[in-house]
Amino acid sequence: MRTLRSIQYFLLALVILAVPVTSRAQFSASITIAPPALVVYSQPICPQEGYLWTPGYWAYGDEGYFWVPGTWVEPPSEGLLWTPGYWGWNNGLYAWNGGYWGNEVGFYGGVNYGYGYGGSGYQGGYWRNNRFSYNRSVNNFGGRNFTNTYNKRVSVSTSSHVSYNGGHGGISVRPTRAQETFAHAEHTRATAAQTSHQQAAGGNHEMLASVNHGRPAVAATGKPGEFSGKDVVAARGAPAASRASETKANENKAEANKTAETKATENKAAENRAAENRTVESKATENKAEANKATETKATENRTAENKAAENRTAENKANANKAEANKAAETKATENRAAESKAAENKTAENKAAASRAAASKTRENNAAAARSNENKAAENRAAAKPAAKPERVDATPATHNATRPAQPAAKSASPRTEAKPAPAAKPAPAARPERQPAPARTESAPKQAAPQQHQPAPQQHQAAPKQEAAPKAQAARPAEEKPK
Repeated sequence: MRTLRSIQYFLLALVILAVPVTSRAQFSASITIAPPALVVYSQPICPQEGYLWTPGYWAYGDEGYFWVPGTWVEPPSEGLLWTPGYWGWNNGLYAWNGGYWGNEVGFYGGVNYGYGYGGSGYQGGYWRNNRFSYNRSVNNFGGRNFTNTYNKRVSVSTSSHVSYNGGHGGISVRPTRAQETFAHAEHTRATAAQTSHQQAAGGNHEMLASVNHGRPAVAATGKPGEFSGKDVVAARGAPAASRASETKANENKAEANKTAETKATENKAAENRAAENRTVESKATENKAEANKATETKATENRTAENKAAENRTAENKANANKAEANKAAETKATENRAAESKAAENKTAENKAAASRAAASKTRENNAAAARSNENKAAENRAAAKPAAKPERVDATPATHNATRPAQPAAKSASPRTEAKPAPAAKPAPAARPERQPAPARTESAPKQAAPQQHQPAPQQHQAAPKQEAAPKAQAARPAEEKPK
């Protein structure tokens, strides 16, 4: 058996590789043995409105063909119809083409599954205004009042129960162009309830063709997965169908209970593990959150410290810059003050120097004026002293005296070039100095020398010389103007 099964799997792999890519997804199994004839059974009662009929079929498992009971199924969405799967001959092997949901019924190999699926299309009903309308001639309602129904006769052939297309003894119907196009369009897979229904049938030993010989005790059910109860229908001609059904139902119920208990235990353990995992994850998350929070707090503190340090450095730099600016301004101010002080000192020195120069010049002028006055006084004294001595010779003495006084006038002019000499009040007591300076003898000796050429001058010249001697007081009258610079 194992060798035969290995050969079958090998041939199945070859078929899958040989099938074109566009149709490879439709095949789920391939073998060399043709499937058994379809099981003859009665349709169970429809459980409620909205359920659609899906016919039974032969599937292939590890132990060979097994029957999948027909059942009522809720479509995945409104407006969809079920296209049954079928076995087809291809390259020396039988391949299973899985069923699917679509907005119309596609090609299903021409197999007459009954109850609306007569080999092409579906005559059991149609969708209208998002509600499915049932054909009473092919659907079993069990006396229930379905409002959305209609009655249309459908011819049903019971002469053949072949379950495959092509090959030796198979149905020779080929798909139309429209059916081929629709077969390659996008479809909806079988629902989870349909898949679980097939798996449950595959796990039931009574469903094997090698055991029931084409007459399973459960040929159809009211709902997917229900292999016991009043809605279970046995195949026609099945031996002790009811007793076998009850026995199998009890076995299935015990197995289901055991499975449920095991599942509950497993679920409880899984829940406990999940709770523990959630606790550990929550703790880890909390620890991670705390660590992240501590890290963020530390980072925030570090950034705050860095910002504070940067602000302090900025403030220090600004203070240093301001201090440098203040120092520079102070130094500039001090330099300007020193320059001003130096300038003031220079100006003061220049003023002092100018004042000293003016004082010296004034002193010099005063001295010159004093010397001039002294010379004039001396000249006057000399003239006064000379007058008594010249009395015996008045005519000759007058010219001599006049000539003797003339040199004194140029001396006064040279000593005081400016005529703005202030008259000195001390010039009045000059006659008291006469006893100290009496150079009359010298002057009298020189008088004859100068008077010699002028002995014959007339007397009127003596009267002219007198005004010249009066020029000295005029110079003294102009002197007070020089003391204004003081």
